[in-house]
Amino acid sequence: MIRRPQQAVILAGGLGTRLRSLTDLRPKPLIEFHGKPFIRHLVDHLKDEGISEILLLLGYLPDLFQQYFGDGKKFGVHISYSVTDLMDDTGRRIRKAESLIDETFFLLYADNFWPFSFDQIWHQYQRMGVAGQLSVYSNYDNYTRSNVRVENGLVLQYDKTRRSSNLQGVEIGFGLFEKSVLRYLPDSNCLFETSVYPRLVEDRQLAGYLTDHRYYSVGSFDKLPLTEEFLRRKPTIILDRDGVLNKKPHKAEYVEKWSDFEWLPGAKEGLALLRQYGYRIIVVTNQAGIARGIFSESDLKNIHQQMRQTAVAENGDIDAVYYCPHGWDEGCNCRKPKPGMLFQAQREFHFDLTRTFFIGDDERDVQAGQAAGCRTLLVDETHTLVDLVSSKVLNG
Repeated sequence: MIRRPQQAVILAGGLGTRLRSLTDLRPKPLIEFHGKPFIRHLVDHLKDEGISEILLLLGYLPDLFQQYFGDGKKFGVHISYSVTDLMDDTGRRIRKAESLIDETFFLLYADNFWPFSFDQIWHQYQRMGVAGQLSVYSNYDNYTRSNVRVENGLVLQYDKTRRSSNLQGVEIGFGLFEKSVLRYLPDSNCLFETSVYPRLVEDRQLAGYLTDHRYYSVGSFDKLPLTEEFLRRKPTIILDRDGVLNKKPHKAEYVEKWSDFEWLPGAKEGLALLRQYGYRIIVVTNQAGIARGIFSESDLKNIHQQMRQTAVAENGDIDAVYYCPHGWDEGCNCRKPKPGMLFQAQREFHFDLTRTFFIGDDERDVQAGQAAGCRTLLVDETHTLVDLVSSKVLNG
């Protein structure tokens, strides 16, 4: 069995021309967000995921990286450097650093951040038994133009030009590779992705790890406000509705109107405590009664309006409510245990699901939370919402 990699190789040598004038005097990975350079947020996450060795491949203003990080000791990692010519493309930078690269390595581009679970990435890589694996944003929201096509865990097409019509997904720069793939790099200056990825696709040796969690970037001016909001780290919690906030109706029955809504003990108190500590509060709820014709979306919106007004009157609040109106067997992506509503909230509010609690009341909620990367908790007869908020959420 291949040993779990300990090394991240980070490409951070580019000029950042799309971010002039911000990059006139510093490389784009050193642009600060909330008091820390962008790349520092990335290094901190790598450390938290058990990556202890970092190799920075530099070109533009390398001294600034070295002055900030040194040997990495004060950041809890060991950092080494390979500095090459300013005009070297990614392939040549990697080729020149070959002697410093481990037999299996984690390759990152320093202008993207994504809150990955390394254990999950590594597990799929081992299961697929391939020479390389890309992390791919599903891009169902058309966040940017797609450049890959993934089917059954394999990348079947990579198109850097993004011109092909059947692409679905964006390669986001968090790849696992065997060192043997470097044999595909020519001696001339080249891009790693255009030299290596097509060869691996041809050999069916390139896997794709799909994620619905949005990634964040310092690649262009339009992405900077979203990245600023994401890295602000506003604490957020996601709650199921029935069985967490209100008494759960019997099976195949529903809260059809506001007079049917009965707050559970500790629910309003839990919302107030979360608001006191500055949490953003999001509710997600399955409401198949709409598909069954038992009540309308207008009825549901009235219930939620009354629910939110009551919460505010009790010193709480709810920032947003997402609901699935589909029937049990419609095959949508939003009905729990599928995590679609959680990912929709993430995209619209720009928070980190891996740092977020999801509180539900049954196994479907656990499955949805785990699929989204959340930490999950359950309300039951002995643990109300305020109990869980007091003992678990506010204490981490």
